[in-house]
Amino acid sequence: MGLWGIMFVVAIIVLVIGIAIYFLNSWAGKKQAAQNEMVAQHKQTVSIYVIDKKKDKITNASLPKAMADQVPRMGKLMKMPLVKAKAGSQIVTMICEPETFKVLPVKKTVSVEVAGAYIVGMKGMKTKMELAEQRKSRRKNVMQNESEAPKKWHQNLLGKLKR
Repeated sequence: MGLWGIMFVVAIIVLVIGIAIYFLNSWAGKKQAAQNEMVAQHKQTVSIYVIDKKKDKITNASLPKAMADQVPRMGKLMKMPLVKAKAGSQIVTMICEPETFKVLPVKKTVSVEVAGAYIVGMKGMKTKMELAEQRKSRRKNVMQNESEAPKKWHQNLLGKLKR
């Protein structure tokens, strides 16, 4: 087998792997869409007090055994964002979405959207673009207010001294 034969076999293997990845990706996308739809149907707004948040393996968390058994093998190996919170009179450990995990404050009472033991989102959470836009508008308002504001007594005094 010459060089061209080896390259042909490698090209076929790469092509087969690419096709397999494409179909696995489409299958996983459909499955994720179905799960997201189910989460959207079952989510509720709940007020919780966040005690602690950390990234840890599901096996180390104090989750119910039935819930830990439902997690796939790869999920058990990965570190997931976990939130220990007081919901009502119970202290529970919940799994959280990564975007929500980043902005969730510790030692505060917050209103979150929960689907089972999964924190989907936080009420009042703003995106980075919204926060940047808000900062720009505040800066713009401050600049306008400074130009329209009446002169203070020390500005008047300096103006008189310069004459």
